[in-house]
Amino acid sequence: MTLIKSISGIRGTIGGNVGDALTPLDIVKFTSAYATLIRRNSKEQKCKIVVGRDARISGEMVKNIVCGSLMGMGCDVVNIGLASTPTTELAVQMENAQGGIIITASHNPKQWNALKLLNQDGEFLNKEEGNEVLDIAAREDFDYAEVDNLGSYREDDTYNDKHINSVLALKLVDVEAIRKANFKVAIDCVNSVGGIILPELFKRLGVNHVEKLYCEPTGNFQHNPEPLEKNLGDIMSLVRKGGVDVAFVVDPDVDRLAMISEDGTMFGEEYTLVSVADYVLKHTPGNTVSNLSSTRALRDVTRKYGMEYNAAAVGEVNVVTKMKETNAIIGGEGNGGVIYPASHYGRDALVGIALFLSHLAHEGKKMSELKKGYPEYAIAKNRIDLTPETDVDAILLKVKEIYKDEEINDIDGVKIDFPDKWYI
Repeated sequence: MTLIKSISGIRGTIGGNVGDALTPLDIVKFTSAYATLIRRNSKEQKCKIVVGRDARISGEMVKNIVCGSLMGMGCDVVNIGLASTPTTELAVQMENAQGGIIITASHNPKQWNALKLLNQDGEFLNKEEGNEVLDIAAREDFDYAEVDNLGSYREDDTYNDKHINSVLALKLVDVEAIRKANFKVAIDCVNSVGGIILPELFKRLGVNHVEKLYCEPTGNFQHNPEPLEKNLGDIMSLVRKGGVDVAFVVDPDVDRLAMISEDGTMFGEEYTLVSVADYVLKHTPGNTVSNLSSTRALRDVTRKYGMEYNAAAVGEVNVVTKMKETNAIIGGEGNGGVIYPASHYGRDALVGIALFLSHLAHEGKKMSELKKGYPEYAIAKNRIDLTPETDVDAILLKVKEIYKDEEINDIDGVKIDFPDKWYI
């Protein structure tokens, strides 16, 4: 059994002993700690919290405990039901809520679940706020509401539609061009909430031919839910049979987007952001950001348009912070996460799909042809297990000294850029 407490949220496996897994008592404790933080930071007399969840088997149980705990803390709850992470983020903004909780363990297997914690802007808590939640939970510093001050509960199932409306309203989403292109699309939604919202998105975009794989939101994932090539044999085989222009694959909470070309080969998660940024930069000059572990192709494409690329430390909250600092018009992560501020500051597969289809329609090319137009980098991610005696700081200093004549970034480890490659 596992329970991982971090500034980005609380995640763990279901079942087991308190403190060693994501048990009902642990859910109550961390939900109460989060509500305490929101109440302390809010100027509102009563806080409103949005709750959404993916389709995990444990989701209903966790949702009931989360909503009850929030009400016990005196918070008004808006339960938007089965909803993606970006849908929940947008719902916080649209509700003018003081925060939100997304019940999802993202790409982790079905025995996992988690609480992702949002601020009043529908963005993830920063480091200081996350640490405060952990501290409050450790001290069990809660003050529950008396009976006359308990929070209210409301269900609202309209936010999937509102999310789609917001995507279609984006200036660079060209619905008419997509409709005229008459794309044939395949999707793999790994038995979660993507199977609810993506078919409706394609319908509204004018994509009439959609082949669906694992779109029933049962929570019984038919393959490892992380959208990597090694897990996507079924959808790749489907595309190789022909008749499909592009396949889209999402993770259980629909904030990561992988794509498959018409020949059944991976377009590559790293190139989701690159291709969408190419389209955005072509129509809107501006800066870009990605984390240090993402492909350098984004930097190359950005410089092609005479704009500035900046790297951020690993972690979505770090990417968002850097995007705001540099007024970036698009950013994200090499895991297929597209962050488009014209929509909101969160990874959003729906936004990525709509912008990419607009790009593909305008270019009039096959996906495999489009991919050849981008700088080609191969990425090898190798893990090295260190001992407690290893002096990591000394190693990093030595590396910087050896490669002092190269372009170095040390905001998160050490990244060294050479003319034709990079290491981190």
